[in-house]
Amino acid sequence: MCGIVGYVGNRHAAPILRVSTEKLEYRGYDSCGIATLYENKIFIKKDVGRVGEANKKLNFDALPGKLGIMHVRWATHGVPSKINAHPHVSCESQLALAHNGVIENYYELRQGLSGHRFSSETETEVIAHLIEEESKHSMPEEAILKAVNKLKGSFALAIIHSGAPGKLFIARRLSPLVIGIGKNEMFCASDMPALMDHTREFIIVHDDEFGILTPDKVILKKFDGSEVHRKPIRITWTPTMAEKGGYEHFTIKEINEQPLAITQTLADEHKMDEAANFAKNFRKMQIVACGSSYHASLIFKYLVERMVRIPCEAVIGSEYHFSPSHLADNETLVIGVSQSGETADTLVAVRDAKAKGAKLLGLTNTLGSSLTREVDQVFYTHAGPEISVVATKTFTSQVAALSHLIFEIAERKDLTLELKKLEGEIDKVLKMQPEIKEIAKKLSKKMDFFFIGRGISYPVALEGALKLKEITYKHAEAYPGGELKHGPLSLLEKDLPVIAVAPSDETESKMLGSIKECKARSAKIIAISDSDSILREADVKIRMPKVNNYLTPILYTIPLQLLAYYMTIILKRDPDKPRNLAKSITVE
Repeated sequence: MCGIVGYVGNRHAAPILRVSTEKLEYRGYDSCGIATLYENKIFIKKDVGRVGEANKKLNFDALPGKLGIMHVRWATHGVPSKINAHPHVSCESQLALAHNGVIENYYELRQGLSGHRFSSETETEVIAHLIEEESKHSMPEEAILKAVNKLKGSFALAIIHSGAPGKLFIARRLSPLVIGIGKNEMFCASDMPALMDHTREFIIVHDDEFGILTPDKVILKKFDGSEVHRKPIRITWTPTMAEKGGYEHFTIKEINEQPLAITQTLADEHKMDEAANFAKNFRKMQIVACGSSYHASLIFKYLVERMVRIPCEAVIGSEYHFSPSHLADNETLVIGVSQSGETADTLVAVRDAKAKGAKLLGLTNTLGSSLTREVDQVFYTHAGPEISVVATKTFTSQVAALSHLIFEIAERKDLTLELKKLEGEIDKVLKMQPEIKEIAKKLSKKMDFFFIGRGISYPVALEGALKLKEITYKHAEAYPGGELKHGPLSLLEKDLPVIAVAPSDETESKMLGSIKECKARSAKIIAISDSDSILREADVKIRMPKVNNYLTPILYTIPLQLLAYYMTIILKRDPDKPRNLAKSITVE
């Protein structure tokens, strides 16, 4: 879960690399480093901390040269430290490389590299020494190809080599990598937003592909050496879409962008209709995802089983192989959901389902991502770039897209129409920010939180607890309301906050009972509801607009996002870059 950037062209490389890499800090930010090539010599600087912090100490921009690579790290092998930071170099510093992914056979490879000096705890360093070893008998291009063919695991690589002074080398397997095409310059990066200031023309690098970039040319090859020809795609996102636009943080900007993100998602009627036609007539479904996308999948499961009455299993991607995959067959529709389209656990599950003969549908926010190439049919959220590590607009856009899918399958045009009119109701909730900010002030000193919901609102409670945990670092648990009496009630004590997600749907009377159980133990009830009966029992009331019961998940998620955000600000923490987390989890 790291970010890499590479540049080759006619401009000073270092400032371009630094600014572009800062835009990838949602992928990792515990350390960073840069390497450039000038007059056949590699120059390198790296340190712990974020790019801006390290740059103040090291002045990355001072490195010479028109060819270079840069990296931000999310630690997997080895603690965050200067010595473990990328780029890594070979013994004689003839090459430097940046890596996103995990090399699984690094130990075996290292055992075969006797005589090489290793200086870090990372598995990445073995790649540099392996290429160096191969370079003893081969030119740089051939040496890199030989090396990557020996690697097992996942990797996106950007490499500079003193033996090839005008070339930027890249390689990819199971980790995202794009090529940006400029005028007399070329770029590579883990994600498109890093390069939006320079280009919107991209080539998506596929698995087991190797590239040679020069200022005026891209050569792509398969790992077997055969050449690949692929047309660039043009991205319509503008650079300003990935900027804060006057907001203090990307998180609050993206929360406020939800009406537009959902409207844009639902406007892609052609892809939506294709997905619905593809998904009809299956006897069973499985939907596979991780994190917030899994919570969106639980909402979809509820809608499928209520509206079309076929079995639907929602499965966490990393758990899919251990049981649910064995139930997949050629009569099963498996839906993979991933904001980035690169989530490793979800991709592995999708491939597992494909091996069992299942039909595959994908939902992602990223054109050209790995998920789009694994599935039989794909449809998209059109939320635009989401820079904050935590999912906000991508989550509600996923819920909107999945809801639209099942409404079309169930032939409920009335619900599709109501869904498309939800923008106005979302605007009403967003206008409640001053009220929610005051609630956040009162709750910010609490250390523990319970979230409860029932039916379609239980996944919303899960998402609310996840948001609070992710960015405030408070302890939060979510339960179905009826489950409290089976154990968790023992944890309730005076004034412990219980946040009840409680629309006036079929669960209202049962949720009222759960709330009263909590009140009887002196808990503090924060109710998010449109029901007078529920709100009457609450110590803190967040009154919601009335919408169709099937549309409440989108609407009721937003106050929970805002509550987590404003508590984080009061606690003086960074909501965009929560500790230990990265945006796109590209390792298992």
